[in-house]
Amino acid sequence: MEGTVPADAGDRKRPQPALLLVDDDTEVLAAARRELRRWYGDHYRVLCRRSAQDALAALREMRREGQPVAVVLSDVWMEEMSGSEFLARVRRIHPHARRALMIDWGAWGHRRTADALVQAMALGHIDYYVLKPAREPDELFHRTIAEFVHEWTRLESAAPSEVTLVADHWSPRASELRNLLARTGVPHSFHTPGSEEGRQALIEAGRPEGRGPVVTLWDGQVLDDPSNAELASAYGVETALGEEVDYDVVIVGGGPAGLSAAVYASSEGMRTLVVERETIGGQASSSSLIRNYLGFPRGLSGAELAQRAYQQAWIFGTRFLMMREATGVREEDGRLAVELSGGEQVSAGAVVLATGVSYRRIGIASLEALTGAGVFYGASVAEAKGVAGLPVYVVGGGNSAGQAALHLAESAERVTMLVRGDSLARDMSRYLCREIEAAENIEVRLGSEVRDGEGEGRLERLLVRDCGTGEEEWVDAGALFILIGAHPHTDWLPETVERDGGGYVVCGPEAAECGRWPLDRPPMAFETTLPGVFAVGDVQAGAVKRVASAVGQGSVVIGQVHAREREAGRSAVGLPENH
Repeated sequence: MEGTVPADAGDRKRPQPALLLVDDDTEVLAAARRELRRWYGDHYRVLCRRSAQDALAALREMRREGQPVAVVLSDVWMEEMSGSEFLARVRRIHPHARRALMIDWGAWGHRRTADALVQAMALGHIDYYVLKPAREPDELFHRTIAEFVHEWTRLESAAPSEVTLVADHWSPRASELRNLLARTGVPHSFHTPGSEEGRQALIEAGRPEGRGPVVTLWDGQVLDDPSNAELASAYGVETALGEEVDYDVVIVGGGPAGLSAAVYASSEGMRTLVVERETIGGQASSSSLIRNYLGFPRGLSGAELAQRAYQQAWIFGTRFLMMREATGVREEDGRLAVELSGGEQVSAGAVVLATGVSYRRIGIASLEALTGAGVFYGASVAEAKGVAGLPVYVVGGGNSAGQAALHLAESAERVTMLVRGDSLARDMSRYLCREIEAAENIEVRLGSEVRDGEGEGRLERLLVRDCGTGEEEWVDAGALFILIGAHPHTDWLPETVERDGGGYVVCGPEAAECGRWPLDRPPMAFETTLPGVFAVGDVQAGAVKRVASAVGQGSVVIGQVHAREREAGRSAVGLPENH
């Protein structure tokens, strides 16, 4: 389901995107230019400048003319300014362009260069670095550039989309549909009914007077204000159970923990079903950039991580049932019966709970009424583009709030973080704190909270209170993004599954100590008080609430599922062990 999420793609012809090289060494510049023109010359403009000031002037001119810029590469050390300083300025002119420092192969041993790279990454001035081409062709150089181009294309592609959505810009329903498409990775374009592209799309759909939401698909389907399930089914996601109802393991939840469990279970031959109430990725899919996930030094979005994991599980044979909820689980004839919304039921040898958490609501009636119309929970790519040039507020002081603020700052006029505590460092990773401190258009207001909001059809103003002095002020606000913690999806579980005071599932030693464990053997590390039912990820009591931790637990739990199968006298594929 991987795809780009262009927000303004249309049929009109647009200028070729630019790849810009800046280096005062003419030989390096010539070599890099030859390499890029050979690979990208048919579809991209390859531009070279020997001066950082000349390059900045060219970038400003391209912005005025609407010329897209995909990648900017700069030498680390230049006479007028450092490459890091130059690329920091590039970010303000073309915020979505991928930016990288070019270094010599021999620079690895230079402490000064290494320190410059680390600092530039920490401050968000660059996306990564690239080694200057050392031979022709230089495959390592091209691999890095290709990844940069792909990342930029995911946001800016003007290619025809699989799905076109026409709706009012601040419609809550349109926001929900855009978020669904973005998180699922479906290439789509969004237009308002009053735009030239929107009017043309409505005419082609046979809805010339429509206001939306109207959705058209690549195969000619036209959907009028579809439900989430109808839209998902239209672009090929399974929302019906089908004939197979017996599985070795049923995984409830399609976030990082559930997807990891699915990959390991299905790759080891287990018949695996993932039941997901919305779409893949869980809360992590709203993270615009995860920088500290092992093996991805440039970082990746939560949605991209989820899409890759979905593809990996699917190719191993995992079945996915989307837009459906698990409503109950119980023991039945030595197996576990999982009840589904719609009255259906599946049978499993083991059940893995990976239901994660939902964003905690702010509980202010005026703001809840504007949800999707300027007030958002989380911050996906879809909403970020809609706040270009507007003053934006982010409520929260954790990693998700920090990632959202940095992502929104690429488009918004200004981002203000409202944090009730007295420090960002208490709940936020240090690398994010440093990037936020370095961002010129992000302001952090500590000891502050939102008290009210208002607007005609969409959010226009917020009432902000200083928790220390009690003073309140109304401020203009184009959008409010709320990331203030979460609560677990566990209300549907039976009483036999013990939970703590916050609703999180108790596992392992804690399950044994609570007095509800029914067997002579102790529960396994991720096993709940209902034997054969396991819990991983954020839904688990005491969870670390990190993507890497959730992925690790999802892989480890399958070993415990195998042990459960052996205990029940079944093999890993549900057959007798002596089969």
